[in-house]
Amino acid sequence: MSKEDKSKKKESSDEMPVSKNEGHAKKDKKHKEDSHDEELKQWQVRYDELNDKYLRLYSEFDNYRKRTQKERIDLSKTASEEIILSLLPVMDDLERALALPLKSGEELELIPKEGLQLIYQKLKGLLAQKGLEAIPAIGEPFDVDFHDALTNIPAPSEDLKGKVIDETEKGYKLNGKVIRYSKVVVGN
Repeated sequence: MSKEDKSKKKESSDEMPVSKNEGHAKKDKKHKEDSHDEELKQWQVRYDELNDKYLRLYSEFDNYRKRTQKERIDLSKTASEEIILSLLPVMDDLERALALPLKSGEELELIPKEGLQLIYQKLKGLLAQKGLEAIPAIGEPFDVDFHDALTNIPAPSEDLKGKVIDETEKGYKLNGKVIRYSKVVVGN
């Protein structure tokens, strides 16, 4: 063999391993791409799970915030309920006092009625500012949500059947919530 033949053989042998390496390189490159795509999919799934978890947690916290804010508002509206309930008997007494004639046998006023009326109006106005309102009863249809029936009596007329005929104790609502039911007599 001559030097030329040897160099040609060497060149051809150098070319062959290059082509084998190219095949391996293509396979390795494809394998790396597949593994990269699979890893990317796994990260995408993980991202979707965490994002879903975050959105649910955020929604839950937002609902909690709204609920506690509503509870705070409701509490502030009814915080004075206990004090107002203790003042209601005073209102009842004032109403009874205003309904009675306040004159003695000698026609002298024992208590000036105008002063009593002023005190009553001031107390009533103050409680109304805090959200207190009387529950209408006489002539209204009997409603268990607002009235407490003490007794049933025969109705004086047909149109008063099932309606409130008399009220023995006034009922009140504080900011729409019943704090004392009206004690009533219902026509049968």
